[in-house]
Amino acid sequence: MFDNVWLPLKLAGMSRDAAAPVVQQVLEMVGLSRFADVYPRELSGGMKMRVSIARALVTHPRLLLMDEPFAALDEMTRIKLNNDLLAIWREHRFSVVFVTHSVYESVYLSNRIVVMAARPGRVIDEIRIDEPYPRGEEFRTSSRYNAHCTAVSQSLHGALHGLDIDH
Repeated sequence: MFDNVWLPLKLAGMSRDAAAPVVQQVLEMVGLSRFADVYPRELSGGMKMRVSIARALVTHPRLLLMDEPFAALDEMTRIKLNNDLLAIWREHRFSVVFVTHSVYESVYLSNRIVVMAARPGRVIDEIRIDEPYPRGEEFRTSSRYNAHCTAVSQSLHGALHGLDIDH
């Protein structure tokens, strides 16, 4: 797994030895430092996603693009990775563009949600989530969270209402 995370640095010309401290730091950041010598086939789905996040973070980006990264994971793992992503974000303060089809995930993670419609793809709404970080279970079960989820759902409903859906 170390080599998988090292890959972007290797492609940039950094030797394995020079990259080792940076790779180890990022593996610690995503909770995988004990698994540096493990093969990908030995990892769970959630651990594989953590490796992908580590590989993206190893170059210390100012912008992290994530396209439905947790969609294939079970709900418990997804919630855990949402919390972990927020913790990493709080510490390092990079920008994240996070694509998701989950209303709940979008409200939990975001301070700004851009709702898009299809055919043609276009922005139809922008919703601010003015809630403090850190967010946790208290926020997930609050009436404020529910109200934000309702607003996003209504916006999505408006996007779908205007579509001519083929069956």
